[in-house]
Amino acid sequence: MVQRYAGKAAVITGGASGIGLATARRLAAEGASVVIADLDETMGPKAAEEVGGLFAATDVTDREQVEALFQTTVDRYGSLDLAFNNAGISPPDDDSILDTGIEAWRKVQEVNLTSVYLCCKAAIPHMRRQYAESGRKGAIVNTASFVALMGAATSQISYTASKGAVLAMSRELGVQFAREGIRVNALCPGPVNTPLLQELFAKDPERAARRLVHIPVGRFAEPEEIAAAVAFLGSDDASFITASGFVVDGGISGAYVTPL
Repeated sequence: MVQRYAGKAAVITGGASGIGLATARRLAAEGASVVIADLDETMGPKAAEEVGGLFAATDVTDREQVEALFQTTVDRYGSLDLAFNNAGISPPDDDSILDTGIEAWRKVQEVNLTSVYLCCKAAIPHMRRQYAESGRKGAIVNTASFVALMGAATSQISYTASKGAVLAMSRELGVQFAREGIRVNALCPGPVNTPLLQELFAKDPERAARRLVHIPVGRFAEPEEIAAAVAFLGSDDASFITASGFVVDGGISGAYVTPL
C-alpha cells in the first residue's frame, strides 16, 4: 500500500470499533503512527496494539482530557498531522422531536458536537505552530453524516441537528485556517454496516428497511469504504480540498427516486 502517512501522526476518536477502527487500520497500513482515543478500555488497547499505535482513554466531552490527548500525541510522535474526530452516538431515545426528551438531546449534542468543538480547539494550535515553524501541514476530518444535507428517513432529531452543526463548523474552520496550513473537512457517510447500526436495526427491522430502500447502490457502506475516504481527505492527495462536506453515501443525497 502507498505510504502516504509515513512519518505522520494521526489521532482517531472513537477508534476502538466501527469506522474508527477501520480507519486506524488503514492509516497504519499507510505508515501512520496512530493514537486511538476511546472510552472503551477493553477494546481500545487491543485496537491500538493491532495497529502498533497508542491508546488514550479519553472522554471527548471533557476539555482537559481532550487537551491531554493531543499534547500526548505531539510529545510522543513530534507532530500532529491528522485529527479524525469521529466519536459519536445515536441512542434509541433520540427519535421524533415530539418524543425526544431534553436529556437525550443534550447528551447527543455533547458527544457528537461539543466533542468536535473541543477536539478542533485543542488540535488547531498544534497544527498552526508546526506550520509556522516548519511548514508542516495538518488536516482535520470531522464525522458528520448525509443527514446533515437532507432529512433522515427515520427521525432522529438530536443526531441530525448535531451532524448539521458539525458540517457547518467544519466549513467555517476550513475557511478560517486555509492559509495557515490546515485543511478542515466534514465527512458525510451514508448508513454504515457497523456494530451500532446492526444493533439498532436488529431491534427494528422496519426502520432498517426504510433506510435501505433509499440507497441507490442497494446496500449499506462497509467501514473500510469510509476509512478509505478519511485516508484520502487527510493526505496530500486532497491538498486542494477544504471547507467541504465530503459525501460517501452510495448516492442517497443525489437520488430523486431510488431505482428498483
